[in-house]
Amino acid sequence: VQLVESGGGSVQAGGSLRLSCVVSKYTNRDYCMGWFRQTPGEEREKVAAIDSAASPKYADSGKGRFTISLDNAKNTLYLQMNSLKPEDTAKYYCAAGIGLDGSNWYKPHAYGNWGQGTQVTVSS
Repeated sequence: VQLVESGGGSVQAGGSLRLSCVVSKYTNRDYCMGWFRQTPGEEREKVAAIDSAASPKYADSGKGRFTISLDNAKNTLYLQMNSLKPEDTAKYYCAAGIGLDGSNWYKPHAYGNWGQGTQVTVSS
């Protein structure tokens, strides 16, 4: 499985960005697709995930502001981010957990495939 992110950039606080992650075709019926973020010197932090039952999950930091979705026809995972804050500044990574149960969505080490990341910078 290969993942390629895009859509990062620089915005002012209160702005919006939509991240995309194209996923190479996979056939496994069960999966969990997630977004994580990381700043220098910090551990990778959960953002959101969606499992094969289309059940979205969000970290508290993004609830009410972020929306995760998966377009199976386009093999593309999205993260719509609204009302961005300076503390959302990070490198964002998409991840694929083939066979991963959605209850473990928040564990970075449970995902076996990662994209290269896309930088999001929010200025005040």
